[in-house]
Amino acid sequence: MNSQQLRVIISGGGTGGHIFPAIAIANTLKKNVGDCAILFVGALGKMEMDKVPASGYEIKGLWISGLQRKLTLKNLSFPFKVISSLWKAKKIIKEFNPGIVVGVGGFASGPTLRAATSLKIPALIQEQNSYPGITNKILSKKVEKICVAYDGMEKFFPKGKIVKTGNPIRNEMVEIEGLKDEAIRFFDLKEGKKTLLIVGGSLGALSVNKSVHRHLGLLAENGLQLIWQTGNYYYETAKAEDGENVRVIKFINKMNMAYAAADIIVSRAGAIAISEICAIQKPTVFVPLPSAAEDHQTKNARALVDKNAALLVKDSEVSEKLGDAVVRLLQDDERQKLFAENLGKLAIRDAADRIVNEILKLNNQK
Repeated sequence: MNSQQLRVIISGGGTGGHIFPAIAIANTLKKNVGDCAILFVGALGKMEMDKVPASGYEIKGLWISGLQRKLTLKNLSFPFKVISSLWKAKKIIKEFNPGIVVGVGGFASGPTLRAATSLKIPALIQEQNSYPGITNKILSKKVEKICVAYDGMEKFFPKGKIVKTGNPIRNEMVEIEGLKDEAIRFFDLKEGKKTLLIVGGSLGALSVNKSVHRHLGLLAENGLQLIWQTGNYYYETAKAEDGENVRVIKFINKMNMAYAAADIIVSRAGAIAISEICAIQKPTVFVPLPSAAEDHQTKNARALVDKNAALLVKDSEVSEKLGDAVVRLLQDDERQKLFAENLGKLAIRDAADRIVNEILKLNNQK
């Protein structure tokens, strides 16, 4: 084993919001460091077990899941899963011998970082949200560095460990300069007409989809054409609406084209969606997912609303209020311009480089 080689374990996942930043960090490590070995540790049965190998990295799985919020039989196995995962994480760490371990959130990062710190290996957390989950709050006492995307995180973490780096985003998603005309042709839309993009997250969003469906007439009356990503569950219901002014799509693969075509966006308020929207500077109505842990999506969106950079419609009110919110924003050019400017001020486009910089600093301190 080359003693100069940088060896890094990256752990976490469960959702795209954890996996994509992890892969962005790995890609930037490979690009910036000549000799680098990277191993991922995820949760068995979760989407990282497919997405990470598809990106060209090795991954090992732990038998771990979350503690259910209500009393269920699944909770009976939770202590055994924790013990099993801690034991396996220690075994993986000893075999791989990393110089540093990075946690990005999600079930697997808890036992992996706990095992790493007990073995005296430097560890770093990348917290995407404005309101951290309980695992990261506990781990923050043991790790050396905490990379965050929002101000005010000293409410949750030791102040001396915090570095504001932003969230790593996929550059290919947000490089939209000069793509507008091509994007309009790509979706077979009309030039000169305002375009609304609706993104419900990777699995879709039932309440948002139903609300869009209900307000199609109002949106059309106000001269909007739609790119409507429904997700799997609502596609069959919505596809009959695909027509002259509406493009109904199950899942948008070329997100940069969708962002380039959009004048206004309706989106959930996941941390990565927010970071991408800040980078592209498109006026947005956020509808936070209410079931997200600790209601962190509402807190993510509120951080933008408080800086006059976006609108927020509660999920419980989306059926009545979404159409009006979109139309009011569409008719207010000054507000659109203000939102775009303020989003730009919040954007951090080199987050992955900043995080890699912190990883290298920690590695050199050993």
